[in-house]
Amino acid sequence: MLDSTFLWMTFIFSVTIIVMLWRPFGLNETIPTSIGAGLVLLIGIVPLSDVLNIFSIVSGASLTILSTIMMSIVLESIGFFKIVATNIVNRSRGSGRKLYLYVILLCFMMTMFFNNDGSILITTPIIIHITSLLKLKTRQKIPYLLSGALIATAASAPIAVSNISNLIALKIVGLSLQDYIKMMFVPSMIGIFLIALLLFLYFKKDIPDKILQVSVKWKSQAQKYSYTHPLSSSNKEKEVDWGLIKVCLVIVVLTRAAFFALTPFGISLEVIGLAGAAILILVRWFRTEMGIKDIFKKTPWHILLFAFNMYVLVYGLKNVGLNQFIVDQFRNLIVGQPLNASLIMGIFLTVASNLFNNLPAVMIGTLSITEMGLDPHILQIAYLANVIGSDIGALLTPVGTLATLIWMYILKSNGIKISWARYIKVTIVVIPIGLIVSLLSLYLWVELLS
Repeated sequence: MLDSTFLWMTFIFSVTIIVMLWRPFGLNETIPTSIGAGLVLLIGIVPLSDVLNIFSIVSGASLTILSTIMMSIVLESIGFFKIVATNIVNRSRGSGRKLYLYVILLCFMMTMFFNNDGSILITTPIIIHITSLLKLKTRQKIPYLLSGALIATAASAPIAVSNISNLIALKIVGLSLQDYIKMMFVPSMIGIFLIALLLFLYFKKDIPDKILQVSVKWKSQAQKYSYTHPLSSSNKEKEVDWGLIKVCLVIVVLTRAAFFALTPFGISLEVIGLAGAAILILVRWFRTEMGIKDIFKKTPWHILLFAFNMYVLVYGLKNVGLNQFIVDQFRNLIVGQPLNASLIMGIFLTVASNLFNNLPAVMIGTLSITEMGLDPHILQIAYLANVIGSDIGALLTPVGTLATLIWMYILKSNGIKISWARYIKVTIVVIPIGLIVSLLSLYLWVELLS
């Protein structure tokens, strides 16, 4: 007979996840997770003594992600992303295939320099405006929009700092950022490149050979330049401060580099990220006299609470025996078997992510493997397989990641309808192949390094 605590925890978790993903009346995801976490703490499934420990685990990752979002807000405010969109249109030179390549690169780089959710929020409106400006039909827009979203989300796998769930799991396992990159970059990039190629082949017939050609000329004006942005609804000229943009881009790149250069000296990721964001804000203020009101208004501060709530829920599942069940099922299959560790944990995280989202899934998977008594080599492979499953395998359905749900919401808000069936029709062909190749590449690459 099932324990009543287990039944209560399962009920609370299931209802919380359903409401979080459904978001009735546009409900912020923090509200259902706060209620669910509050009930778990109130019932005593997670003791109050664990609260500080949970907060210490999620706070650093949350603040690191928030710092990258602040940076993206600053770049948006000085017109950087509109300039990028303009150049994409110009450099495509009327070629639909060149436009497709540039869109893929844009989405990939935005995630690498910021994070997956931020990349979706930035690139999706840009792609919508570009495809609308070029008067593409809805059928022709889908290759750019869907491929861009899938690549933007998958691109959080190569470096841990692009995804909050990766960062939280990284701290649990105790793997350094440098070792993560060393073991994960090559196999995940192989998977992402394959997915991009498969997407192109899938959409080849829908990508137009020729598109409406739009050009924009930049005019010199003292130290500044003016342009008429083709994606803007207004024909008024806007000034672009190239000096400010160049300085801001240097700060973003240096901050990203500092993540890898300074963490070996004991400087935490969140300190580096927040310092970079603060410098960027100060540079903008010095040049434009813009304050921090827009930063405070647009930054999703609730991410910290959301991550804390999710971890409380996952910790509750752990306390009622879910992790032990996973350990009992998989431990003997994984111990001493690096190939099994990669494939089993990667596929398990894929299934779990597509059932109830990748953030709780990767937390559950990571906590489980730390309790299997694995040697460090197998533990690291199992953890990295978890990440591939939660970042790439989770793309199989829209429910797999918050980024894909945000993407579908943005499309709907702009009158573009892509049904779950239409989405899955593409991903069922592309994602499983990319997933398996990534997991096999992980095994081969890590074995080669060892």
